Amino acid sequence: MARAAAAFRARVEVTLRVVDEDEGRALNRQWRERDYATNVLSFPAEGLADIAPDLLGDIVLCAPVVDAEADAQGKQASHHWAHLTVHGVLHLLGFDHQDDEDATLMEQHERTILAAMGIADPYRA
Repeated sequence: MARAAAAFRARVEVTLRVVDEDEGRALNRQWRERDYATNVLSFPAEGLADIAPDLLGDIVLCAPVVDAEADAQGKQASHHWAHLTVHGVLHLLGFDHQDDEDATLMEQHERTILAAMGIADPYRA
C-alpha cells in the first residue's frame, strides 16, 4: 500500500463503466479467476504516464449486483452506487483490504468521503 499515500493528486481521470451480469462475470473470471459477477472491479492505469498523465484507471460496476446488494442490505441504491464508486477509486489509488489493518484504513477513507457527500456509514449494521 505504499503507493496509496503518494497517489493522491489534484487532478485525475477515471473511466467508469457499467456492465450487465454476464460481462461482470466474464471480467471477474478473466482478471481475478473468480467465476461470478462481482459488484466492482478496478483496473489501475499502468505505463501510460507519458500519454495520459491524469488517467488513474478504470472502474467497472455490475449494475444487477449493485442493485441486488442495495436491496438486500436495505440501502438507498444511489448511496450504494456512490460507495462502490468510492471503493473502486480507492483501489485505483493503491488501497486494498487484504488484511485487517489495510481494510480498516480503506473503510475509514470510505466513511470520510461518503460522509462529506451526506451518505451514512455503509458498514454500520
